[in-house]
Amino acid sequence: FSVLCSAILSSYLLGERLNLLGKLGCMLSLVGSTVMVIHAPEDEEVTTLDEMSSKLKEPGFLAYAAILLAVCFLLIFYLAPRYGQSNILIYLTICSVIGAFSVSSVKGLGIAIKGFFAGRPVLQHPLTWILVITLVASITTQINYLNKSLDIFNTSLVFPIYYVLFTTIVITTSIILFKEWVTMTVVDIIGTVCGFLTIILGVFLLHAFKDMDVSLGNLPQVLQSGQQAPVTRDDKNILIEVDNSSIAPEDKPQVFMIYT
Repeated sequence: FSVLCSAILSSYLLGERLNLLGKLGCMLSLVGSTVMVIHAPEDEEVTTLDEMSSKLKEPGFLAYAAILLAVCFLLIFYLAPRYGQSNILIYLTICSVIGAFSVSSVKGLGIAIKGFFAGRPVLQHPLTWILVITLVASITTQINYLNKSLDIFNTSLVFPIYYVLFTTIVITTSIILFKEWVTMTVVDIIGTVCGFLTIILGVFLLHAFKDMDVSLGNLPQVLQSGQQAPVTRDDKNILIEVDNSSIAPEDKPQVFMIYT
């Protein structure tokens, strides 16, 4: 619902274009994510911070977390300064990867809050403060790069892609942290894979054809002519290109300001 609302409202309120293929991509992304959630196994019951701590210390999750941190550092310090202004997936992948830590922290803090009201000494447990620091750092990073992405790219593209990447990373993290894949049936595995492939198709339609002027009105003409639909550029993309151009072309008119 949030993906559809952001796509529709950004089209009407912000004047951002979402063509027919983009709308189809939104629907496929939602369908794929829904199928993944339906076939994902239920969470393993964890009731104390000690149990949560033992889950976080397992070698499988530690290796997974190390890979996520390495990918995140690579994106932040190497890829983002070079390609963040032109590739929508850079900033959104950072937000999604960091989201794995924020969701895990929220899960642990939820257990801590329940234990606090049950009279347990959760404030003396070091994991509580580790989770608080991790949650603050991860949410701050997510907000920072999500705002950067919204400043540059089309809002109707940012939220669907971010939703899909974030959902996929969170489900994967939950499966690895709580070993839910052990209890998955063959039907659930097939459903999860099909949902993920549907997500990939939806993101591809959203990103690959975002600049094409395709709608229900001109679709018959586009199919009959066999030519590529006209390309339309958003104001954000034009401003970014102008801002990144260090030298203005000589054949374009120059603007001079005279002060009196």
